[in-house]
Amino acid sequence: MDIYLLLMTLLSIVIVIIGVTLFKWHAFISLTVASLFLAITAGLSFDQIVGAYETGVGGVLGHLVGILALGTILGKMMADSGAGNQVADFFVKIFGPKKLPWAMFIAGFIIGIPVFFEVGILIVLPLVISIYKTTKQNILLIALPVIAGLSIVHGLVPPHPGALAAISIFEADLGMVLLYSLIIAIPAGIIGGPVFAKWVYKRVIPEGEPNLIKVTQPESKPGTGISFFVILLPVILMILSAIGPYLPLPSLAEKLLVFIGSPLVALLIAVFAAYYFLGFRQGMNKDRLKKMTEECILPVGSIILIIGAGGGFKQVLIDSGVGDTIAQMSEHLSLSPIVLAFIVAGLIRIATGSATVALTTAAGIVSPIIAHMSGVNLELLVIATGAGSLMFSHVNDAGFWMVKEYLGLTVKETFRTWTVLETILSFVAFGGVLIMDIFV
Repeated sequence: MDIYLLLMTLLSIVIVIIGVTLFKWHAFISLTVASLFLAITAGLSFDQIVGAYETGVGGVLGHLVGILALGTILGKMMADSGAGNQVADFFVKIFGPKKLPWAMFIAGFIIGIPVFFEVGILIVLPLVISIYKTTKQNILLIALPVIAGLSIVHGLVPPHPGALAAISIFEADLGMVLLYSLIIAIPAGIIGGPVFAKWVYKRVIPEGEPNLIKVTQPESKPGTGISFFVILLPVILMILSAIGPYLPLPSLAEKLLVFIGSPLVALLIAVFAAYYFLGFRQGMNKDRLKKMTEECILPVGSIILIIGAGGGFKQVLIDSGVGDTIAQMSEHLSLSPIVLAFIVAGLIRIATGSATVALTTAAGIVSPIIAHMSGVNLELLVIATGAGSLMFSHVNDAGFWMVKEYLGLTVKETFRTWTVLETILSFVAFGGVLIMDIFV
């Protein structure tokens, strides 16, 4: 029976992969079909199947929907007001032309905290191309570090959707994940970004020219200080929330810190700060802000559906007993849940091309395994899953084509730069998790 359940689980993952790659289904459809297939073949009754799926979807999305929407609004405000450019410009001026890779990495890392990877690329690439045109340096030396900064934050650091979904599924502590992920992401990003860029730019000379992205910049941009303040505000509030219980504060003040540092409230405060400092003070009216908010919320629907379906898949795994079966097997193999999460996320990432699908599906597979285990560091488990979801980006990943087109690379050049960069980020971050697991 155990082997049968495992085979059905493998088949359900194959359904996800074939649905996304061969039939070109949306990942939500693929994950839902796979969940129903697994539930039926594992012997759940028809009335149990829908209940399990709905419980799983609701469990994950219950507190994520608002966070995802607010994070997207904050990213849109940064992009349209010019705040992202102000931050990037600041680092370029401070570091100067000789240390450009470091300036670009730090800019990408900070801009990447509140925005999706794709939005981050649209914010920084016009700056990358203008620096390339004035300095005539190899485009890779300027672009790869900023992309590494954006990517590592997108994969590991809350409030990004994949990390938040994994935190919800594993029931990890958000404040500690934020703290650990920043500690792990910085060295991983440095090795995958400035260090790798300095090595590879002498070995890969792009044949084509980068494509200019037309981004309409506002006539008046917010100040650099206020741009930094708005970008970092949600992170500062979340960190304060994490350390609040350890500070000598009155009970009410401590509760207030924890409340305003919850992701939903922290992002809501940051969005209002953005509306005022990046919107009203830059001459935007209420109608313009409402229109921008509506425009940017529409694309979030896709990510919400994927994460919800991942939660449904997880619940079916639990209710059908597959989780317990895999748990028993991994105990016999003496395989650490952290290693298992990294491998499973990596395989799904390679197969489907989506870091978010890899993160949510892998978290769903591993969470039932750790239910009966003690001594598993849930926060590091989230980061290990995120690290696995970054590896070996190739032709089935939208990010691969974005980087290729915008930087004017050939497919071969994109493999030698972007794919290698993503894999370095993945394995160095995983190494960081293993080292940290010894000490915490």
